[in-house]
Amino acid sequence: MITYNPKDVWKLIFAFHKSDTFRILLPSMLGLSLFTVGIAYLELDHWRLTFKNSMAAHSVIGFVLSFLLVFRTNSAYDRWWEGRKIWGSFTNNSRNLAMKLNAILPKERTDLREMFRLLIGNYVTAAHQHLLHGVDFKTLENYGEFDEKYYRQFNHIPNGIAKTLYEEIIKLNHKNIFAKEDVLFLNTELQSFTDNIGACERIKNTPIPYSYSIFLKKIIFVYVLTMPFGFAMEFGYWAALVVPFVFYAFASIELIGEEIENPFGEDANDLPTDEIAERIKGNLKELL
Repeated sequence: MITYNPKDVWKLIFAFHKSDTFRILLPSMLGLSLFTVGIAYLELDHWRLTFKNSMAAHSVIGFVLSFLLVFRTNSAYDRWWEGRKIWGSFTNNSRNLAMKLNAILPKERTDLREMFRLLIGNYVTAAHQHLLHGVDFKTLENYGEFDEKYYRQFNHIPNGIAKTLYEEIIKLNHKNIFAKEDVLFLNTELQSFTDNIGACERIKNTPIPYSYSIFLKKIIFVYVLTMPFGFAMEFGYWAALVVPFVFYAFASIELIGEEIENPFGEDANDLPTDEIAERIKGNLKELL
């Protein structure tokens, strides 16, 4: 995720990065500009057309298209922001669970504190990687029997670690290290882990409906490709600058929506779940 100072206006205006839509769309904009020059030549110098109100249809369609793009952007941002709230819940609930365990566990049982610290830390690491490209077992910290071989037995690694946390707490209850009310005391945070990973999977596995996405791309393509025919009559050869600019505005909104609708990827504007996971692990070391 790109961090920036929103008050640094001029720097933001002239900033370019690898995922900047201008950089991505520049080849298409140049091609569209040449296409517009060709249409303008045919209409103005070859056919010598003199149509009036040649932009009327595009004005109406552009107004409707703007509403569609606003809905597209809002839907994508809602998914991005929901993902951020979910990972905020991961952070808060990990801290709460660590503080509760710290209060319940006997002071002398540093081994149990380390075990829970590593298991919770492995959970958030596995959750981040599970949503991205799959879990790298070498990044998970080992503790006794909870090594790479142990984790490989699970198809869904976050669920496997959550299951292990429950099992270890129940074992400690049977050994009278945890009282029954302690188990209930910890259940809210433990349950939230599974709820959160399920919510993240819902966002990742349910994209914007295909029919809506494909329709929006088609209407932008047709709208932009027919613009030179009307704009050349109004702006002359200056349409070679106007048409690519309108294309840049509409296509950029669609590209931004595509990028942020799945906030758990590696794009520049996706959520920094790796940084959040490392921050959580740092909190665990402090609290446990």
